[in-house]
Amino acid sequence: MVGTQMDKKIWLSLAHMGGHEQDFIKEAFDTNWVVPLGPNVNAFEATLSAYLGKDCHAVALSAGTAALHLGLIQLGVGAGDEVICQSFTFAASANPVVYCGGVPVFVDSEEETWNMDPVLLEEAILDRKEKTGKYPKAIVPVHLYGMPAKMDEICAVAEKYGIPVLEDAAEALGAEYKGRKCGTFGEFAALSFNGNKIITTSGGGALICRTEEEAARTKFYATQARENRPYYQHEKIGYNYRMSNICAGIGRGQMEVLDAHVARRREIHALYTKLLAGTPGITVKQSPGADFDSSFWLTCILVEPEKFGMDYEALRRKFEAANIETRPLWKPMHMQPVYADAPFYGNGTSEKIFSQGLCLPSGSSLTDEDIFRVVEVIKF
Repeated sequence: MVGTQMDKKIWLSLAHMGGHEQDFIKEAFDTNWVVPLGPNVNAFEATLSAYLGKDCHAVALSAGTAALHLGLIQLGVGAGDEVICQSFTFAASANPVVYCGGVPVFVDSEEETWNMDPVLLEEAILDRKEKTGKYPKAIVPVHLYGMPAKMDEICAVAEKYGIPVLEDAAEALGAEYKGRKCGTFGEFAALSFNGNKIITTSGGGALICRTEEEAARTKFYATQARENRPYYQHEKIGYNYRMSNICAGIGRGQMEVLDAHVARRREIHALYTKLLAGTPGITVKQSPGADFDSSFWLTCILVEPEKFGMDYEALRRKFEAANIETRPLWKPMHMQPVYADAPFYGNGTSEKIFSQGLCLPSGSSLTDEDIFRVVEVIKF
């Protein structure tokens, strides 16, 4: 690219290849496995399952959204069923509930992790039981920006009322809570391999199942629910949700560098923390303690206008003028027009965070010099 260093675009979170992805793709072409499914899919699923550990059976799918949808289907979510969702998240965490004919019930965050508040979760469960006569069908907590949710407390509430948990770990591959990987707490868990995630398959996701039977059922639904007959017979509604063998080849190469990508994002977060320490009106989001080993998929800051001198939107425009991509935090779902009529249990936490928050460039391919340049825009 011609120009000075300042002309270089700094992106929020670009895909970062490890080097062997093309080898697996070439293997697929050489063996004519360019159709959906194939050896790369099988190998990618096996590697991902082994990474997450015992009792984890990964099924590679076309998107993290597809994973959430198939998880909800297997939890029996249907027309009119309520599902408790974290409000402070991306829309894909809640939309699959509507695909099933269900109704999202939104719960606010707590300040320490920005994830689902266990106290408000229980309040919502009890109030929904009183109002509807039945408990919600499922709970969908999110590990936002790579930060683990308070899963011990969330799972304790879920178990108390007999409600299954479907983890949205789309942003948290590589993160751990009390030494246990995110994506291993719920009955099911969804991962995303979108182009901006820790690792990518260009697009794609996975549903993490607890048993081989659940994994087999997921594959059944993801391949148009075709029955085991010599002809095409369908007794249930199915979906075209499986990952292609080409995309899975990218994933195989990415799994080789997953740990390095996570380590680099943690280094970037630590560097931001060091460089921005003491900057008036700027707070870098931190883990609340040793139990929360965030992957820091994205490093986030809060901007206090009265101390910093401008609000987060003015700072975002300043970054834009400097050819640096940043992004506001997720607008909570209970504030979205499409979910204006959905039940919500909150205390204003996510609204406050949204009104102050900005995501900084955090991709694992960024250099320290890139981070210095980002910080200069904030400090000068």
